[in-house]
Amino acid sequence: MNRKLRVAQYGCGKMAVYTMRYVYEKGGEIVSAFDVRPEIIGKDIGELIGGAKKGVIIRDAKEAESVFVQNKPDICIVTTMSLLKDLRDAFLICAKTGVNAISTCEEAFYPQNSSPVLTKEIDELAKKNNCTICGSGYQDVFWGNLITVLSGATQTIKKIKGKSSYNVEDYGIALAKAHGSGLDLAAFDKEVASVDKVTDAERKKIIESGEYLPSYMWNVNGWLCGKLGLTVVRQTQKTVPQTYSKDLKSSTLKMTVPAGYATGMSAVVTTETKEGITIESECIGKVYAPEEFDCNDWTIEGEPNTQVIINRPATVELTCATVVGRLADVINAEPGYVTTDKMPEPIYKIKPLNEYVK
Repeated sequence: MNRKLRVAQYGCGKMAVYTMRYVYEKGGEIVSAFDVRPEIIGKDIGELIGGAKKGVIIRDAKEAESVFVQNKPDICIVTTMSLLKDLRDAFLICAKTGVNAISTCEEAFYPQNSSPVLTKEIDELAKKNNCTICGSGYQDVFWGNLITVLSGATQTIKKIKGKSSYNVEDYGIALAKAHGSGLDLAAFDKEVASVDKVTDAERKKIIESGEYLPSYMWNVNGWLCGKLGLTVVRQTQKTVPQTYSKDLKSSTLKMTVPAGYATGMSAVVTTETKEGITIESECIGKVYAPEEFDCNDWTIEGEPNTQVIINRPATVELTCATVVGRLADVINAEPGYVTTDKMPEPIYKIKPLNEYVK
């Protein structure tokens, strides 16, 4: 492509501050931006990024479809919610208008194993209008490609075990609420944990209905199996509240989480495969206490055993940089809903983004 990459930003919260700046720094340009909050609509995106005004005014998300019809961008970055059903309108608008899209939505990373009906709907519309939709972010590298690359140096794998933690304060109120942060334990059990207290048959029905609430590792385990060519026999999920002995202030929730209340949750997903390899992954998302920090710890058990531990990863920045680095990969991919296990491994983009578009 012999011109700058033209990018739309859908959702102008905490993550968008990074994604928009990164687009400019990688030689692209933001051509339109959208949000639903009245206090954000009408502002120049430069006010969010910092520095000079960019001449791009944040518009009401209701205007996205008409703007895309009139001034079609090459791709849209969606940084709003964590569940695919919450991205339905944004993704369908992109698919309907033939605009490629990528999102930080965690379920969007591999949604066919948690929201198959909606994924199929988006996939069919995207194929019809010759565009590609996908999800990416921190998990694309640190829970996905990092693990599959390490597995390539392993003779025999018996089990893959992962554990990752992150501060919900860094990602906005939608994610914090999805983790049950701020709830008393009875409310957590009713609103968050109850979804996993079902039989396999009941879980299957919930998934088919589009009402399943997957933890982030549910989709990651599916992605890993897809990338490694493993056949899933059974997958289960257990959600446990995280607590702290003292009150914790949360700027995102705009409240103080009382001692003993849920600061967030731990979700453990166990996947059994036909090939005999078990994947057990845990993600811990919560309001951090002062002494806590992000950690990413994975072990491949077999011959040989390999462990990788990354302390204090800059999860927000890594998420946004991965998404921006994926823009050309999405544009180059086949039409439809294409998960990143079907795309090239992420690499550092030293040249302007447009030079990677075929």
